[in-house]
Amino acid sequence: MEYLFHIFGCQMNEADAEVLAGHLEKMGYSPTTAESEADLILLITCCVREHAESKVYGKLGELYSLKQQNPHLILGICGCMPQQEDVARKLETRFPYLDLVFGTHNLPDFPKLLAEVVATGEAVVEVLGTAGLVAENLPRARRDKLKAWVTIMYGCSNFCTYCIVPYVRGHERSREAEAILTEISDLASNGYREITLLGQNVNSYGRDLAGQPDFADLLEGIETIPGIARVRYMTSHPRDFTDKLIGVIARSAKVCEHFHLPVQSGSNSVLKAMNRGYSREQYLELVDKIRSAVPDAVITTDIIVGFPGETEEDFALTLDLLREVRFDTAYTFAYSPRSGTAAADWPEHLSKEEKNARLRHLIEVVNEISLERNLPLLDQTVELLVEGPSRTDPARLTGRTRGNKLVHFVGDSSLTGKIVEARITKVQTWSMHGEQSGLSR
Repeated sequence: MEYLFHIFGCQMNEADAEVLAGHLEKMGYSPTTAESEADLILLITCCVREHAESKVYGKLGELYSLKQQNPHLILGICGCMPQQEDVARKLETRFPYLDLVFGTHNLPDFPKLLAEVVATGEAVVEVLGTAGLVAENLPRARRDKLKAWVTIMYGCSNFCTYCIVPYVRGHERSREAEAILTEISDLASNGYREITLLGQNVNSYGRDLAGQPDFADLLEGIETIPGIARVRYMTSHPRDFTDKLIGVIARSAKVCEHFHLPVQSGSNSVLKAMNRGYSREQYLELVDKIRSAVPDAVITTDIIVGFPGETEEDFALTLDLLREVRFDTAYTFAYSPRSGTAAADWPEHLSKEEKNARLRHLIEVVNEISLERNLPLLDQTVELLVEGPSRTDPARLTGRTRGNKLVHFVGDSSLTGKIVEARITKVQTWSMHGEQSGLSR
């Protein structure tokens, strides 16, 4: 029996896919990349933005003919989309050929749900309304043998007015520190070199666990685990980035100097409407603290344009903040209302065309600054963790700097998983080229 996933959205969905794959492989399934060979196809969905939902609906339409050709194919959908109120039933009505529909909180029960579909031949729709306790020791099938996701907490309690995540992922729930450290130690013993700690807001880790370490303490615990060379984390909230956390990162030999700090807007009025919990001035103060403590810091961000009520002046303030901070890159989006969020019913005075025009302008500025931030690296020597052959040029290897910048260079495939030094020979906006200049380890 073979399975295939179509994964939409964020790293949390990638991590969920590893758990679902772990369940399936314990049940005797094996992965395939060919839809025609699959006995089970599962769509792991995102609903943070309208575009992600549209792609899911389009894919479900494409799979109809395959389901007709192979009635025994089990077709399922899970993740954030079904977790939204009434969406699971709408999916069931609109796509009656679906065999399995479940939400984010049903992940531990997936084997039972699938077994019911197989045993009865009937569709199963089950979406828990609230999250239960954090389930530990779930099976996990990781494909990457070099880098690993490690979930440290689930859910979000911030309730930004544009964001659906608290409604589909539940309130914040932290894993026990001991379980996290044990998982990372096991990964290290199995040859993993880099881990990325996952959570919707990692720097609020531990607040729901009496007497537990906070996020800074957790990073200090990971520092002592031999074998792990690099530690990353995502995503962090600017409001909760403490002086203690900055100090721990500055002292660490393993935590990378990459700070992803979603600002979303440079306008105080928009930030207040978004319920972000900080001002423009507080954000800039945080950036100054980070760059003072970590001079080589790479700072990236997320920005939304066209939020309800955003004026030309508000947008200009966002561009001004971009130029002041000089982010290494930014992930940019035009606002799209999400049903169930506070801002969903607010009047929008910008058309789709106007929002897209602002987005294009924003991207131009982001790309210009990104290139300027990379230019000083020309002829400099950087440390790379080699990830393997480049996807675009198999004759070259790909590695990442500690700041998460992509570098392509010529080298032997035996370097995969090693840390090497490379001199940068060509700089571009999104990646760089280099040549190996130092020994591997």
